[in-house]
Amino acid sequence: MAGADPAGLDVTTPNIARMYDYMLDGKDNFAADRDATEKLITMMPRLPLIARANRAFLRRAVQVLVTEYGIRQFIDVGTGLPTMGNVHEVARRAAPGTRVLYVDNDPVVCCHARALLSSAATQIIEADLRRPDEILGHPLTRQTIDLGEPFALMFMSVLHFVPDQDDPWSAIARFRAAMAPGSFLVISHGTLETRPDDPRAQLSAEVYSQSSAPLALRSLASVRRLFDGFELVEPGLVWISQWRPGSSEAVEGVGETLRGGVARKAA
Repeated sequence: MAGADPAGLDVTTPNIARMYDYMLDGKDNFAADRDATEKLITMMPRLPLIARANRAFLRRAVQVLVTEYGIRQFIDVGTGLPTMGNVHEVARRAAPGTRVLYVDNDPVVCCHARALLSSAATQIIEADLRRPDEILGHPLTRQTIDLGEPFALMFMSVLHFVPDQDDPWSAIARFRAAMAPGSFLVISHGTLETRPDDPRAQLSAEVYSQSSAPLALRSLASVRRLFDGFELVEPGLVWISQWRPGSSEAVEGVGETLRGGVARKAA
C-alpha cells in the first residue's frame, strides 16, 4: 500500500473495503480478505461482476448529475479504496472545476487515498457516516464544499454495513437537513427480496459477521425510506444495472444486483 501503514493495521480480520478491492481485481488486500471473498464467490460467482456494476452505476450517476443537473460538488461517504473511475475523475472530465470530498472511517483507506490525491479540490477525511455532524462540521468539509449550494451526497454500497440499531435513516435525515435545495442523494444498497432463509443471504451474513463490519440486507421498502424527503429521478429505485444504462458502462451477466437510486431535494 502507498504511504505509511497506520498503527495497529489488522491483516487477519477481513476488511470490507479490501474485500471490495479484491472483487475489483485490486492489489490492496490481504489473505484474510481474499479468503473471505472467495467463500462468497463460491456460492455467488457473479459477485465480482456485481462489484463492477456498482462502480459503473457510480460513474453513470456522476456523469448525469454533472451534465444534466449542473452539480459541481460531491461528498462520497464510505468511499473505500481508490480505484479507476473515481468520482473526481468522472466529474472533472465533464466539469474540470468540480470539488469532491471523500469520507471513510477506515484509516487504511484514508492513508492510501491521501498518498494519491494531489488537488486541493479533492480531499478525504476520516469520519463515520453514523456521526453526520462530524462530517458536516469538519474543517476540510467546509474548505472543500459550499454547503449553501447544491451538492451530491453519495453512499455507494455502504449503508448495508450499518445495522438497524445504528439508525441509518436518522443519519440521512441529518445530512438532508444540511443540504441546500437542489442537492442530490445517491445510494446503492443490498436488499433481501427472497426468502429470509436464502442460503446466499445466510452465507453473506456469516462471512461479513467475521469481518470489519456486519452485513444488514434490507427490504426494498426499508431502502426506499432512506430517500424520505427527496424526490427520486427517473427511473427511480431500480437494480443498478437498470439505472440509465449506456453502452460505455454496460456490465454483462448481471441483472438483479444492488438497488440504486438518485434523488433530489426539492426547493
